[in-house]
Amino acid sequence: MKHLIQKTAVFLCIISFLIVLFGFTSVANEKFISDFSLENVDGKMLSLKDFPDAKGFIIVFTCNHCPFAKLYPPRLNDMNTKYKSLGVPLIAISSTDTISYEDDTYSKMREKAIREQFNFPYLFDGMQTVARDFKAQKTPHAFVVWKLQGKWVVKYNGAIDDNGMEPDKVKTHYVTNAVDELLSGKEVTEKETKSIGCQIYLRNN
Repeated sequence: MKHLIQKTAVFLCIISFLIVLFGFTSVANEKFISDFSLENVDGKMLSLKDFPDAKGFIIVFTCNHCPFAKLYPPRLNDMNTKYKSLGVPLIAISSTDTISYEDDTYSKMREKAIREQFNFPYLFDGMQTVARDFKAQKTPHAFVVWKLQGKWVVKYNGAIDDNGMEPDKVKTHYVTNAVDELLSGKEVTEKETKSIGCQIYLRNN
């Protein structure tokens, strides 16, 4: 009986060790992002900490000038309408070089947000620091970040869906699929896809 208890104790210790090991391995393989503070088109500074009840965020790097990015604002509005009430608001960020693209200046961003009735924050990343942190590449480039142990971890990055030109013919909604899985307590099935759009050229600061 004594030997059985000892073997059981050793077995439980091994199982506990493996759970901790693989748990830390899983976290270590995730990409964590830092909070940021950027100016919204309403003139106010905005950070992730301004949403204390958020379970996660849909963060989309986009801009004014890119033809592909111009296709998505109605879909971004729809996503924010649906998921903000579920604790997953959408935030759009413009990080393109305004020296090269005058259409992407802050004043032009404000005009676009009003004209197209954005119902989500549209933040100006003039120093491109947030784009560097996320390693955003294109406009649009979408990220789904989730709160894990008090930090923000990227659970999905890539395209918003599989048909920019024809929203009625979208077959796979990459972003919303990821959010739905996370809200259901599941892991994201498709964690990364290729973002398609205009390149975000980062300046040498």
